[in-house]
Parts: sequence; structure tokens; C-alpha cells
Amino acid sequence: MGAMVRRMNVVILGGTKGMGRALARQLAERGDQLFLLGRDPRELERSTHDLDARSPTGARMEAGSAACDLEDPATFDGALDAAEAALGRIDCVVVTAALFATQDQLEEDEALMERLVTVNFANTVAFCERARKRLLASGGGTLCVFSSVAGERGRKPVVIYGASKAGITAYLEGLDHRYRAAGLRVVTVKPGFVKTGMTEGLSPPPFAGEPEAVARTVIRAIDRGTPVVYAPAPWALVMGVIRALPRAVMRRVKF
Repeated sequence: MGAMVRRMNVVILGGTKGMGRALARQLAERGDQLFLLGRDPRELERSTHDLDARSPTGARMEAGSAACDLEDPATFDGALDAAEAALGRIDCVVVTAALFATQDQLEEDEALMERLVTVNFANTVAFCERARKRLLASGGGTLCVFSSVAGERGRKPVVIYGASKAGITAYLEGLDHRYRAAGLRVVTVKPGFVKTGMTEGLSPPPFAGEPEAVARTVIRAIDRGTPVVYAPAPWALVMGVIRALPRAVMRRVKF
């Protein structure tokens, strides 16, 4: 039999939709205590009831949820205060929330472009810094943040979105180097194309993933403290090839 995994107290920002919802459900089903953060009170309430039903004990979640909007840094401290008060101790903070738009949309709408870059990089860093300080103050823990394979290299279809993800990836790697010895385990998740509401309407490429499978991969990485995880796994090989292509080739390909 494998080693038993200690039940964790987990805070999830973005756990009401897509990959975050799949991740929250699987954590709840194995007995972890969850506290959800999000900007829509109705979605938070529905998600909390859903997770209650998935608890292996059949009991209601002791913690619950709090409002937190990644577009409004003023909500960050209050949300994390509520999580700490409910959980007693936070073992893991997961950030799946982000904005996505196509390159064409971002080029046509400057306000949307500024909003996406701010949310995906500046505000995500601001939230992670608050979470990082709290985890270290209590002796350490895990900070798991969803970046993207789009941040691996500058590419035509995702110039702006990719740049926002490249920034967060570099930040998370730096955190891992700086604070791992102090007890902070940073897990950077780099999903490829995953079939969620965020990618609805887009043509799925080869190796497109399902949220449930991605969630299983992420939970293994959280348990092991794996610094970087690609999901689905074949994207590690795909992006290894992309990183190795000469710049002249990248200018010609559409990928």
C-alpha cells in the first residue's frame, strides 16, 4: 500500500469553474478540508453544496467560502483572513483563476488587453505574495498556481496571453528558488489545451485534456511538491520541441 497522505486544509481561488472545480471535487472526495475563494457569491454557494455532497464523511464542510476578486486586490487580505479563521491553519493555496482572450480580441480591445495582463500577472503576484507570507509564517506549506504552456515561448497565436503567463511562470520559479529551504513548496502547473469553458469555441489540438485528468495530475504534484508539472503530460515533450526551434522557424509556423 502507498503512504497515507495527510488531510490538508486547502484554499482555492477559482475553484467554482473548469479545472479549479475538478480539482476541488477530487480534493473533497479524498477528505481534504476546502475553503473556496471567488467573486460570485451564488457560484460559491453552489460549489460549497456540491463539495459537501462529495465529502467522504457526508458532513458539511466546516470552512466554506469568501468573496475574493482577482481584479480587486483590496479583497485579498479579507478573503485570506476568513480562510485562516475558518481553517485554523492553511496548508495549501491553489490559484486557478485567470483571464483568457484570443490574440485578435486583445489586439482589437486595448482595455481588455490591459485588464488581462494586470489580472494574470500583477494581481496574481500580489495575491501569491499575501499567500506566501501566511504560509511561511505558519511554518511552510504549498503554493500551487496555474500558469500555461503558452508562457513557454513567444508564439504568434498567444503573444499577449502568453506574455502574461511567462511572467507568472518566472515569478513562481524565483519563489521556489528563494523559499523552498524555508518550507514553501511552489508548484507551477502548465496546462496545455484543456476542454473547459475558457476554451469553449476553440478547435482542440492533439493532446487536448479533460479537467478531471488534469486535476489528478495536479493533486499528485501537490502531494509530492513537484516544482513544475505539465498537464496533460505529453505537453512537456511538445514544448521541449517548441523551445528548441530556431527563431527563424518560429516566425514561419502558426503554432
